[in-house]
Amino acid sequence: MRGAASVTFADPPATAAWRHVDASDGFEVVFCERAGDGWRVRGHVAAVEDGVPWAVDYEIVVDAAWSTRLARVTAHAEGGTAATRLAADADGAWTVDGAPAPAVAGCRDVDLEASAFTNAFPIHRLALAPGAVAEAPAAYVRAPGLAVERLEQRYESLGGGRFRYASPAFGYEAVLAYDDAGLIVDYPGIAVRAL
Repeated sequence: MRGAASVTFADPPATAAWRHVDASDGFEVVFCERAGDGWRVRGHVAAVEDGVPWAVDYEIVVDAAWSTRLARVTAHAEGGTAATRLAADADGAWTVDGAPAPAVAGCRDVDLEASAFTNAFPIHRLALAPGAVAEAPAAYVRAPGLAVERLEQRYESLGGGRFRYASPAFGYEAVLAYDDAGLIVDYPGIAVRAL
């Protein structure tokens, strides 16, 4: 549910980067550019998790409301390379590699397990005023296997760029800090902004 007054964010910077910590040891770099009235984000993540190295490349297009329209994700691991393509329409109907994906119907965001950046999508889209809380289920893409599943998430705006985030499936709850462009600065146990 949205509060009475919503928050606006500055445009994202052309580049941003995060150091992944604790859950995995790695680095993420993103490049943002206008795509029509929305945005195109190209990102690259290289990490080691539980002694296993992997890398993920992605391109995500969001519309003017920051709802995901297209995501192309490629993962590289010791066993080879895998790729998947997700697309969503204005009604929240998704396809994964061209096939209908009813398990993620109604989701407005893609959330990549490999990425800290993708937590910017619901923050921008919801524009929650301080004190407001919203459910934000996402089409969640696992890394490095690229399985797609529904991930229930909840955001509560605490004001000052801080949001209480909960992901019940992982038993994870934390206060996330964002900058004035709506990009995560501190994702406890996951990532910290490097640029």
